[in-house]
Amino acid sequence: MHVSRVGVGLPATGPAQAVYYDCLESFFATCVVHRELWRQLMSALESSSWKVTYPPSLDFGQQLTHEQLYNSMQSTMSRHQGGPVWLFAYGSLIWRPECNSVERQRARVHGYHRGLYLWSHEHRGTPETPGLVFGLDRGGSCSGFAYRLEESNLDDSLMALWQREMPYPAYRPHWLNCRLGDGSKVQALGFVLERHLPCYAGNLPDTLLSQILASAKGRYGTTRDYVEQTLNALRSHQMPDRNLEARFRRCHNLREV
Repeated sequence: MHVSRVGVGLPATGPAQAVYYDCLESFFATCVVHRELWRQLMSALESSSWKVTYPPSLDFGQQLTHEQLYNSMQSTMSRHQGGPVWLFAYGSLIWRPECNSVERQRARVHGYHRGLYLWSHEHRGTPETPGLVFGLDRGGSCSGFAYRLEESNLDDSLMALWQREMPYPAYRPHWLNCRLGDGSKVQALGFVLERHLPCYAGNLPDTLLSQILASAKGRYGTTRDYVEQTLNALRSHQMPDRNLEARFRRCHNLREV
């Protein structure tokens, strides 16, 4: 790559300037090489040289007992800083809420993003053909809804939520710093992923995700329907997940080829 020696704010002559421009040319040449290496790496990740075993060998362990669920719920609530209890919904809780609420607002959390990173061997898949469900993983931000839960039957609502989200210890209940649509900040309960657990799928290649979307089906339906319902809900409330929309289109196109 040639770097023009005029128009960059320095004289075009002189030994110091010559050294400067030579260094600049070397820098841009290095960038080009690194960009090509990066492109080759990304290509390799999607090629046959980078394979994720599917179906994976999953061991979710034993289902949590009612006592274990209750203890987990109590431990989480002991970390609540007081005031109304808010719940952050980022997936199916948007379009199929579990708890009675007295208020709902658009909301965003920072430090976590939504991803299809959790294996599902019951709700959206089977042990033979596991599906995927959403979780909050570290980094970025995530839009969704915050529900202010009704206080009169709070314990019953929370237990129903734990039974739905935590039959296995796949998530970690966590209090998130959440900004509401009206600009106020609250502490909202969310369920975040634990990367060290075998049920954590991570960010899978598009080729494999496309296969899962085409085949995985569990007790509550297909992974594909689950993703589509979430995308539709986000879109209908004018907060589309652009990255997820683009990925879903790419996977759909792969199945069309």
